[in-house]
Amino acid sequence: MIEIKNLVFSYGKEPVLDNISTTLEEGRIYGLLGENGVGKTTLLTLLCGLKKVGEGSILTDGENPFDRKPSLLEKQYYLPDEVAPVPMRAVDHARERGRFWPLYDQEKFLQIMKEFETDPNMKMNQMSAGQLKKTYISFALATGAKYLLMDEPTNGLDIPSKAQFRSAVMNHTSEDCTIVISTHQVRDLENIIDPVIILDKRDVLLNASIEEISSKLYFDYGNTLMDGALFREQLPGGFLQVYPNYDGEESKVNIEALFNAVHAHKNLIKGLFNKKTEE
Repeated sequence: MIEIKNLVFSYGKEPVLDNISTTLEEGRIYGLLGENGVGKTTLLTLLCGLKKVGEGSILTDGENPFDRKPSLLEKQYYLPDEVAPVPMRAVDHARERGRFWPLYDQEKFLQIMKEFETDPNMKMNQMSAGQLKKTYISFALATGAKYLLMDEPTNGLDIPSKAQFRSAVMNHTSEDCTIVISTHQVRDLENIIDPVIILDKRDVLLNASIEEISSKLYFDYGNTLMDGALFREQLPGGFLQVYPNYDGEESKVNIEALFNAVHAHKNLIKGLFNKKTEE
């Protein structure tokens, strides 16, 4: 479990994260959403210990990531948005680096590379951007790490590769694995991320499961305009509308519409979802 309490971080005098508190549970695939500049990448680098918390704390299984202790490093893997095109064959690079993760599985790496239709015998500095990204994703999943932190992993992937990514994440991670995926490509990941975290400047607007979101908000895919809609988008033949779910009806959550509704009604959404902790 990752526990974030009263987290404060600044670049010089410029505050980025201010009094952030939330919990990341085991066995979940978190979608970390937010506008540009709200601190998504910063939060990921804090979680993996590449940056030091200004105030507050981050504890992963009771350990501070910034201490960089092997006991925690061997349980986590951070995949940045930009990855290095090293002058080595992918198969050799993976075998060499995999020694740092006790559960690393070279055969799993080769299997995922096959599923991505990427040649592990290619030198990484001769790969396309998409091939290189798929190589690093394959390695990340093959580490067997309990905590996977991924920053925009679908950037550079074509449409078939995005489907392969979703399949790989679902098929090649353990039940207790905690995955945090920062993304702007909401539609690429809509079917696998649960819960959803929406980060705002210096605040967490939402950290809720799809089930919780569906119980609090109703997503209407009809052709009748509804009063009190928090967000409305015209679609061919009708509208997609989001409004409070006062009647407890079931609906399919649209994460892109959710994101827009949350940003348009920040205080209302926070109050709506905080009710469960007040009861």
